[in-house]
Amino acid sequence: MSLHEDLQIFTSYLDSEKGLSSHTISAYRSDIAQLIKFLGERGISCSTLVTSDLIISYLGLLKEKHYAPATLCRALMAMKVFFSFLFRENCLVTDPALGIESPKLWQLIPEVLSQEEVELLLSSPKGSDFISSRDKGILELLYATGIRVSEACTLSIYDVDDNFVKVEGKGGKQRVIPISKRAILAIDNYLHLYRCRYDSSKNVSLFLSKTGKALDRISIWRMIKERGRQAGIKKNISPHTLRHSFATHLLDHGAELRVIQELLGHSSISTTDRYTHLSHTKMQEAFYQFHPRN
Repeated sequence: MSLHEDLQIFTSYLDSEKGLSSHTISAYRSDIAQLIKFLGERGISCSTLVTSDLIISYLGLLKEKHYAPATLCRALMAMKVFFSFLFRENCLVTDPALGIESPKLWQLIPEVLSQEEVELLLSSPKGSDFISSRDKGILELLYATGIRVSEACTLSIYDVDDNFVKVEGKGGKQRVIPISKRAILAIDNYLHLYRCRYDSSKNVSLFLSKTGKALDRISIWRMIKERGRQAGIKKNISPHTLRHSFATHLLDHGAELRVIQELLGHSSISTTDRYTHLSHTKMQEAFYQFHPRN
């Protein structure tokens, strides 16, 4: 079979067997399609001709094009899953991606905001209009709960009460997360002043545009970029920055890793473990504060 046919079968496998989100499946499909284009330009049209050297060359090309470390990691992960699938299906004698290591973990950790920067960001919607009220509710919610932006987009008005927010995560798994009083106040303000003007029988989505449509992840991504600029934050931030800051700040204040794992909805503790990184400054401070012989 050709690589294009392999990709079709692989996509069907992901959709039916793995329970991945449509966004993840689309990203994997795009990553493998780009790889197939790269291989085609070099006369490679069959998976049996793919070598680890070709995969490394492809990753090197992406790096030369200044792709972000996280993008490189996702591309490699897509290739690992793709070739592992073909190997299990007896389409390959050996797996060419098996011995290729992922980029170093520290490269993949996104920017984290200081608590002062978080306060600046959460305070950036200063008006009392619809947009400011809604954006304030979104920002407070993301930092208070650490939920993914995709999860925030699918929230309904019935998913939030005075103490908890009910979230449907990856693979349709539900979890209930405590929510701070500040976030509840911000969301209540938006609900009572503006969200109530829209017919909930037609659309139960919590966060709406002015036209009454549910906000998508791109709209929230753009909003956070703009609010960060207004707050004077120089770091490259995104919705995931608030998720990462939520986890890091909890860890800094003594929360157990297992608790953070449950809150974030990670299926594996190893995924949460990346939040245990410490800056050299914090390690140095801890050493001088606690070591008995410094």
